Parts: sequence; C-alpha cells; structure tokens
Amino acid sequence: MTRTELKEYIQNNYGTEPDYPWGKHQNHEVYRHINNKKWFALIMDVSKNKLGLHDDCVLDVVNLKCESILICSLLGENGFFPAYHMNKNSWITVALDNTVDDEKIKFLLDMSFNATASKICKHKPDIKF
Repeated sequence: MTRTELKEYIQNNYGTEPDYPWGKHQNHEVYRHINNKKWFALIMDVSKNKLGLHDDCVLDVVNLKCESILICSLLGENGFFPAYHMNKNSWITVALDNTVDDEKIKFLLDMSFNATASKICKHKPDIKF
C-alpha cells in the first residue's frame, strides 16, 4: 500500500481528514478520532537511516498503535520498524512502499483505531446501605 492509497482508505473508511500539527513538516499527517482527538495513525516521510537502514533515501511510513505482543512478532518481518518517535512498546512503524500486504496494514489500522477510541462509560448504580 502506498501513502496515497492509505490516505484514501482512511478518509473513506473512518471519515477523518488529516491534521498537520507541525508547520515545518507538512508531510507529517495525523489522523485523529473526531470525538476524543486521539491519534490512530501518523503518516510521514522519514530518512531510511533513522529507521536503522543503511540508506539516506526517504521512505513513507505510518505509525500505528499496536498490541505489544504483536509488535514483537511483526518486527521480524520486512517493512516493520520500531516506532519512530513514539512509544516503542505500543506503537509500530510500517513502510508504505508495498513491502507489507495491504490487508495486514488495514488490520493494524483497525487495531489502532479501536485501541485509541473512546471507551464506553459504564453507569455504576448508586448503592445505598
């Protein structure tokens, strides 16, 4: 999946538009929940050497919130990196250069969206003694 394809998928399936919180980094796009403003995806371009690769070229990537046990297994696959500038225990960076299967990215995007969604407040009944 490419950056453009992912942006279209997010806008069509989650109904959110990108936010650009860093003025000097106009290629860094944040996708947030409408109701709680929490991020569920951060699309950016990063120098490959910052991801541990021996190359100065720039790579489009997305950061997604992910279960820590899944992060450990994904880091062994091509196209996955420790989260760039995020908590490496709960976020992962995914290459957007068609290295990673589209369905896997969609699955991880859903996981990230659900992990950052507002939690339903349960009503606690008044207990009187």
